[in-house]
Amino acid sequence: MAEIQNPTPRDAFELLLAGNQRFVSGTPEHPNQDALRRAETAPSQQPFAVLFGCSDSRLAAEIIFDRGLGDLFVVRTAGHVAGTEVLGSIEFGVSVLNAPLVVVLGHDSCGAVAAACSALEDGRTPGGFVRDVVERVTPSVLAARAAGRETADEILAEHIENTVDLLLERSRVLAERVAAGRLGVVGLSYRLADGSAQLVASRGFDAAVPAAS
Repeated sequence: MAEIQNPTPRDAFELLLAGNQRFVSGTPEHPNQDALRRAETAPSQQPFAVLFGCSDSRLAAEIIFDRGLGDLFVVRTAGHVAGTEVLGSIEFGVSVLNAPLVVVLGHDSCGAVAAACSALEDGRTPGGFVRDVVERVTPSVLAARAAGRETADEILAEHIENTVDLLLERSRVLAERVAAGRLGVVGLSYRLADGSAQLVASRGFDAAVPAAS
């Protein structure tokens, strides 16, 4: 597989989607997973994307995007909720490692989104720190419903897009790089059954977001 040197945000996005298409079709190439790659990346790393996704065990980034060692700088939390640790980690991947793309990855049947919906309906929220996760997802559910978006897929898309915008609102580092054309931030929705990642939101370069069905 030919790799792209100094990829643009669009190059990085297309590289990521190509890997997902291989995964979906059952023809993965498992790039950059051998001893040579291990030796190459031991001194330093130069990932082409920062992937901020849900912690769900079915969203193993290097598998579903058919990538290997040193390709993706991965940050994951339940429901891809973003606190200061997440923002700092993403900024590190962008400003120190110079990744040209940030990806927010959500998925269908997300427990955090379902819990937020249930909390709004019956008024009961989980205990412990799980409650904090649910409370951080709740604004997305409220925004979706206010816009007349009631289905699970619509609420998920709203949460993914809200997370994309939150990263840019809270991080000057990310916002300035997007404004300068050096960074793209996209939101993808992963389908557990078929393994496909669908574009939900794009900032920093033009990409076609499928119309809602």
